[in-house]
Amino acid sequence: MNQSIIAQKISALRQAIQTHNLNYYTLDAPTITDAEYDRQIKTLRELEEKYPEYATPNSPSQSVGGPVLENFSKVAHELPMLSLGNVYSEEELAEFVERIQKQLKNTQALTFCVEPKLDGLAISLLYEHGKLIRAATRGDGAVGEDVTYNVKTIKNIPHTLKGDNIPERLEVRGEVIMPIAEFNAFNQLAIANDAKSFVNPRNAAAGSLRQLDSNITAQRPLAFYSYGLGVIENGSLANSHYQRLQQLKAWGLPLTQEVTLETSTQGCFEAYTRLLQKRPTLPYEIDGIVYKVDDIELQEQLGFIARSPRWATAHKFPAQEEQTRLLNVEFQVGRTGAITPVAILEPVFVGGVTVSRASLHNADEIQRLNLKIGNSVIIRRAADVIPQIVRALPDDQQNSRDIIFPTTCPVCDSEIERIEDEAIARCTGGLYCAAQRKEAIKYFASRKAMNIDGLGEKVVEQLVDENLIHTPADLFSLSVNQLLPLERIGQKKADNLIHAISQCKQTTLPKFLLALGIREVGEATAKNLADYFLTLEALKQASMEDLLKVDDVGDIVAQHIVAFFRQKHNQEVISALLAAGIHWPAIKAKEQQAQPLAGKTFVLTGTLTQMDRNEAKQALQALGAKVSGSVSKNTSYVVAGEAAGSKLSKAQELGITILDEAELLQLLGSF
Repeated sequence: MNQSIIAQKISALRQAIQTHNLNYYTLDAPTITDAEYDRQIKTLRELEEKYPEYATPNSPSQSVGGPVLENFSKVAHELPMLSLGNVYSEEELAEFVERIQKQLKNTQALTFCVEPKLDGLAISLLYEHGKLIRAATRGDGAVGEDVTYNVKTIKNIPHTLKGDNIPERLEVRGEVIMPIAEFNAFNQLAIANDAKSFVNPRNAAAGSLRQLDSNITAQRPLAFYSYGLGVIENGSLANSHYQRLQQLKAWGLPLTQEVTLETSTQGCFEAYTRLLQKRPTLPYEIDGIVYKVDDIELQEQLGFIARSPRWATAHKFPAQEEQTRLLNVEFQVGRTGAITPVAILEPVFVGGVTVSRASLHNADEIQRLNLKIGNSVIIRRAADVIPQIVRALPDDQQNSRDIIFPTTCPVCDSEIERIEDEAIARCTGGLYCAAQRKEAIKYFASRKAMNIDGLGEKVVEQLVDENLIHTPADLFSLSVNQLLPLERIGQKKADNLIHAISQCKQTTLPKFLLALGIREVGEATAKNLADYFLTLEALKQASMEDLLKVDDVGDIVAQHIVAFFRQKHNQEVISALLAAGIHWPAIKAKEQQAQPLAGKTFVLTGTLTQMDRNEAKQALQALGAKVSGSVSKNTSYVVAGEAAGSKLSKAQELGITILDEAELLQLLGSF
């Protein structure tokens, strides 16, 4: 390669990386993904190693982080705060261990302290005589920002350490993060108020900590976790990194539960695999796992290179965010007529799979992202979550074009309407729209509704495609001879299906109401409606005021029910179903029974083992309790199952009574 071209490529890479450092570390507004940043750094290092004549000490490959904001006082770190090198495979992990053993001239197995790599902002906490006197960001590794007042607002950072044998001066290093649940809640509130939302939890944490007004930081749900030490004066600690972390925990400093000791390369990789599987359930974002030689004396022997220690490395997880291009937008029609825009993407490998499509939810989301066809976009896929576009990059605006939301249904050409205060636009075609027709009939026949055995998705699709049925009522006029020509339908299956359709005519009012597919009317609501109104005719004539008297029915559900029964074609389908012979036993009015939990509000969180959450909800409602989805000062009890999250934390903060599953069962059994 021509030398001038090499020099230009290295120079361009350095300039791009320096810009990315400023955006990421200092401005908390990244314009590329972490994975793309890692690729650029790796490319620069490889070029500098291959062409050492172009290597310079001020290259971003030799630096840590970005420049310090001028608005904060500067803090010179007594010991540099370095970053970590990376490995991306089991083979690279083995090479890392071999390099260490070669330098130590020791082939014996090493012990590693293994920790989750938190995706937040690195912070240094300086304690003197056990009291927190200063906090500083990592900055460029040598100089950071003084954020003492802001850090003191973080609830889980102790201002005074507890216990004995605390060194006279102790520098604790760790990560400030914003837990995932709190991040999602913060962003939802920001979007609802037309305020700026954060790209991801890491930027939320960094942006919150760098507020000039510490009162703003105090309002942000930040947390801190320790991962190491810097300065230690007039005190002694164990020669084990793991034991030092445990000592910090004993002094009152937060430590993640996932820290372990491993005694082999294989053990380290198995820890990586375990943590990768556990990642979706963790309350905070992690982007990998960190391996550190546990023996402090060996750490000192191994020392450092320009920007990272030789005795530690990060094993990065598959990227959850990647950059790609939006090629087009298609519009899908759902069972209830919801029009969902779907992004067609240039295929990209993210979160362990190749992604070429992503939901855009609704028109508001497109507007919020300022999205145009042709944009470069950041796509995110975490665990099994549906891929989503988290932001558009401001490039190629001249070559981009607006996304035009259709005014008529892309399936049946019926008018599309969007009700005020609703984000979703819907096709008005109802049961006449082919897209809705298939889904409506599938739902009608499903096990929890009319339970028509043998009427699966493929059969419904064939029946609709062959124009044999147009509404659920048409099912009851089908004959065996009409079914036999269909794919994979023989005589026996046809006979069985006709029999199952006939058998389903005897049902219950709650199941029939559920089968109609009224928006947001699930099993519990259908039962409550049937128990309150007793007859279908009474429900059809019910006003908003009448409906609001029913348990579990609020304004929105009541509006959906009124709108459903107001539609002429819905009334026609119901009449046809009843004419086909669908019937149910009359429901007798229940005597008014004492409701021992009337006036009490419960919140369920975590996983229950002896009953599922829905069963617990129904049991509580049967005793008169209200079951809410959020914790507030009006909550009476929070039932906390396994892996309970932020709802449990909020309940503890508010002093609300907390029940475990055994206590819930005891309560239910006492009535």
